[in-house]
Amino acid sequence: MTTPVERLSGLVVGVVESVAPDDVRVLLELDAPHSTALNTGVPAGFPRLNGYVLIPNEAGATVAYITWIGIERSPYPKRAGLKDFGLIDLPFPLRKMSLSPVGTLTFRRDRNSGTTKYELARGVVAFPSVGDQVLIPTSAQVEAIVGARADDKRVRIGSSPMAANAAIMVDPDKLFGRHLAVLGNTGSGKSCTVAGLIRWSMEAATKAIGDSTKVPNMRFIVLDPNGEYARAFADVPDRVRVFKPGDEHNPLTLPAWMWNSHEWGAVTQAQPGAQRPLLMQALRNLRAGRALREPIHVGIVRQVRLYRSRVLAYIADGTGASYTDYVGLLGCCQAYKNLSEVMRDFHGRVPAADLVSAHLDTLAIAAKAFFDAHAVWNNQNQRFYYNAPNAAEFGAFLPLFDLIEQALPPVAAEEEISEDAPSPFDVRQIADHVDALSADTSANPNVANFIATLTLRIRSMLADRQLAQVIAPENPPTLESWLSGMLGNANAESGQVAIVDLSLVPSETTHIVIAVLARLVFEASQRYRKQHAQGKALPTVLVLEEAHTFVRGGGGGEDANIVSASRLCREAFERVAREGRKFGLGLVLSSQRPSELSPTVLAQCNTFLLHRIVNDSDQNLVARLVPDSVGGLLRELPSLPSRQAVLLGWAAPIPVLVEVDELPDAQRPQSADPDFWKVWTLAEERGVDWGAISKEWSGAPPVREPEEE
Repeated sequence: MTTPVERLSGLVVGVVESVAPDDVRVLLELDAPHSTALNTGVPAGFPRLNGYVLIPNEAGATVAYITWIGIERSPYPKRAGLKDFGLIDLPFPLRKMSLSPVGTLTFRRDRNSGTTKYELARGVVAFPSVGDQVLIPTSAQVEAIVGARADDKRVRIGSSPMAANAAIMVDPDKLFGRHLAVLGNTGSGKSCTVAGLIRWSMEAATKAIGDSTKVPNMRFIVLDPNGEYARAFADVPDRVRVFKPGDEHNPLTLPAWMWNSHEWGAVTQAQPGAQRPLLMQALRNLRAGRALREPIHVGIVRQVRLYRSRVLAYIADGTGASYTDYVGLLGCCQAYKNLSEVMRDFHGRVPAADLVSAHLDTLAIAAKAFFDAHAVWNNQNQRFYYNAPNAAEFGAFLPLFDLIEQALPPVAAEEEISEDAPSPFDVRQIADHVDALSADTSANPNVANFIATLTLRIRSMLADRQLAQVIAPENPPTLESWLSGMLGNANAESGQVAIVDLSLVPSETTHIVIAVLARLVFEASQRYRKQHAQGKALPTVLVLEEAHTFVRGGGGGEDANIVSASRLCREAFERVAREGRKFGLGLVLSSQRPSELSPTVLAQCNTFLLHRIVNDSDQNLVARLVPDSVGGLLRELPSLPSRQAVLLGWAAPIPVLVEVDELPDAQRPQSADPDFWKVWTLAEERGVDWGAISKEWSGAPPVREPEEE
């Protein structure tokens, strides 16, 4: 029987030779293991790069990982009991290694069971001193280091090859609640990792419920631009809903009446001078179900009442504090810019001798001055910066509204509706409505031609058969049915995963579809928490594949007056990344080019799974995501095999190398490398029907078989 002291001495592998905050040099004992250690009772690889060792101290033990192993020559052999060093003067090899401290391992003894429980805390409480012993950790200690035994670890994602294949468990609240980025080159296993995280979370939740008649109340929405995830969940059709354009059972629909004014402006490329005001007016009229032709004074009064209600909303809190954030100020200043353009348009249509003409001119000038005072253009960054107004500035517009309405014939009160409200209307009428508004607005043929380019873009968009079945379906869903289908019904009984297959959506409009969908999911999460009696959130995870394509960084050189689809998509996900956590909306980004991602989105991700990354700029970017003390761990990224990744961030106590659990072939996304050789050697058949492909590509309607009489 061995004593505790003897057991402890059997784990010693070396002593500390020098200490720095990020580097501890260790001299290994002559009898320390060379390749496989049996000190802990089970075979373990030692010493190995990125393996773990312990340095005991008064707080417990400092955890460090191995960053360098080497041999240095000594003029004499160093072994216990040797005193006559000068008798033999021959060089002798001494093994040494460098360590990087990353945390502190503490322990407490359970009085009831008599067992020792280890816990890992981030940070180093006490640095070691020269001469301190270095120990190889036991299997229980290794499991505590990688987080396998923590109480809050519920979902297994793999094992650690550097920690005796200890299970790697994660807390889904930390993994999804504060956003996750899965980064790595093509073929490194990103898609399988994302699919596995979803499946393993579902399996762990089902097991925790313990009732086979109940399903987890979980919601994953996968935006799949390549159409590869449907295959990964084909074996659990009751757990997944796959939305495809033109599908009989679950068609992908995103009716254009759900788009807000910014999204309409982006997809139609509406210019701010004349096109955008007319487009906004057409949206307001169609959402309110108004007639196409109406007296001009009715339109003026309607606009005055609309903007009066907005001004009253701005000063509702008495200070304007609700509009001090960037998004709020952007909308506020843009509203006053639109007000100036709308009033300027009406001023040009009213006879100059009319009293209301002067009032319209005064209001247009005041609104433009408000915008200029609070929207400051920065030439260096090529963007606007917004200053917060106060309640008095808002209130100054109310008397101007009153003067205009008093100078016009009385108009019966009617319910005003915003151009952003998701109120259904016939999308195919919008081009005609804009044309009619343009004809009423100006007799100038140049203006009419300018407006015609806008309506031509709208009609061309609706003429695309593949796109029209998404944005203008024959049987459009209601907002309620769309939310129930996309986010799942009560208790997620309709399925826990919604896969949005975007592979057949035209590439030039994929950005706008993704941007609208992300905004709707975000706003639905906002409104759910607002409606909930206790203000609780509905946990939902939004997964975006090929994130570098849709959430690109940069933005420099963009025209601030033109809201492009790519910019709209980036801003939608930046808002989800910044504010989604508050409303229970988690974000998972999968990308092979992290250096091209929006820095705002990447900075909001608190957990990272880093697969093989070869590109220098991508490596430099991810190196900045971790502290300098663990930066050496990322040097292994270029040589990582498939399925291995570095897990770091909020969901991991310390950065750890994980071998992600392997999915069966039938459960993997359809992203495997093409089988060139099998096709070349006729081992697999590849028939071709270019006729069917060309018909589908060109948008020809499907050929229907004649019905039998």
